[in-house]
Amino acid sequence: MMIISFPIGAYVVFNSNLGKEINFQYPLDGVDIFLGGIGFKLPIHFEIGDGFIVMWCIYLVLFVISLAGPQRSLLKALSLVMTEGWQNIKNNALLSMITWFSILIVFSLIIDFIQHSFGINIESPASQNRLIQFFQISTSPLSEEVGFRVLLIGLPLYAIFSHKTSLKHFFKSLWHPSKNLEVTNYKKVLALIITVAIFFGVAHIISGTPWSTGKFAQATVAGIIIGWVYFRYGFALAILIHWATNYFIFSYAYFISEMTQSPITGEFSDPFSNTLEALLLIAGGIAIVSITLNYIKSKKESTITRV
Repeated sequence: MMIISFPIGAYVVFNSNLGKEINFQYPLDGVDIFLGGIGFKLPIHFEIGDGFIVMWCIYLVLFVISLAGPQRSLLKALSLVMTEGWQNIKNNALLSMITWFSILIVFSLIIDFIQHSFGINIESPASQNRLIQFFQISTSPLSEEVGFRVLLIGLPLYAIFSHKTSLKHFFKSLWHPSKNLEVTNYKKVLALIITVAIFFGVAHIISGTPWSTGKFAQATVAGIIIGWVYFRYGFALAILIHWATNYFIFSYAYFISEMTQSPITGEFSDPFSNTLEALLLIAGGIAIVSITLNYIKSKKESTITRV
């Protein structure tokens, strides 16, 4: 489904009537970016189609690279998970991404359920045009991951734990912090990730075209998960998880909406969305249980080793 979402999203932008009075040739007067969590518009003039293709190609390259490695292909890594345990998810980047994406969906739905029981709803930002909205949803993983994860997590971690000053080591540390930095205090790492995640949650309800306040808790938890993935597995996976929550899900939602001529707000209760949600919940539940059991097992083994 993730692979098929690439042509689905391209169809929505270039062949559908999603934008009504505008299409992929519609000019935009800037790019929304985040530096240190502060959003502003970079004055670059381009057409929606051109911007979409650039973003689309970046995601496709990262997806293909992750599908093939880093150590084993997706199918080989999945086979090891089935035979030797969940710890083998790290052998393939895409498998790791799907695992943590599923976990993120589980926690997001739990938060949404709890808040809804208290009358707190999550309402998306208002938009005058759905094509522009889809474009913004699709491009935000790139800008937000640079602004929140690289600048607010990667740079501080480099300043705290790096013992080298070469430019190559600097960029490698920002690309994959845990692999290239000698981290000696994981409490500092977790504290930084949680702090930035809170900032990430706040930004969703106060900046740009804000969500309703109900989005804060959900975005904060997502920020914690993506922040940990960035530290543990690298920048590419952080982008792909954010891509999955935005482009992957909404490409289908907008495609179905366009095909059925129904409001986008109702698409997350259609049969396809319900099936996808069920699959992600099952995968996320299995991942949470497996990771918890592996953690308990590793703790017991380390205790035995010390004794």
